[in-house]
Amino acid sequence: MSFELHGLARPKAANRKRKRVGRGPGSGNGVTAGRGDKGQKSRSGYSQRFGFEGGQMPLQRRLPKFGFTNIHRKLCQVVNVEALEKIEKKDEINSEILFKSGLISKKHVPVKILGKGDLKSRVNVEVHAISKSAKEKIEKLGGKVTLL
Repeated sequence: MSFELHGLARPKAANRKRKRVGRGPGSGNGVTAGRGDKGQKSRSGYSQRFGFEGGQMPLQRRLPKFGFTNIHRKLCQVVNVEALEKIEKKDEINSEILFKSGLISKKHVPVKILGKGDLKSRVNVEVHAISKSAKEKIEKLGGKVTLL
């Protein structure tokens, strides 16, 4: 079966007319406008609270609580040593340069360098935190690490 331009047709459900409810008995959707007869759901202005299960204990309350949020957590953006190789101007690497090269997504969130991968050239890095292995790899090639 080959498709030709003259043989193309719209799918049957593509052009459904909008249901005009509450427009008289002849429309088939008059009077109650498809909402049924009485009850809260038939009234205007009805909206149900999210997760409401008709008075049954909701799922969110039936399941046990777990985990906790550490309020002392320090959020850092992570960059691996191997990613520093992609940057053109390697003489002085800071969060501004990392942001411009697309290695981090926010300028004002602290940056930590981790030691995955290898470096081939000397770099000077200015970051908020660095792992021991990353520091060794940078300093082995004659680079300098400055902590902010």
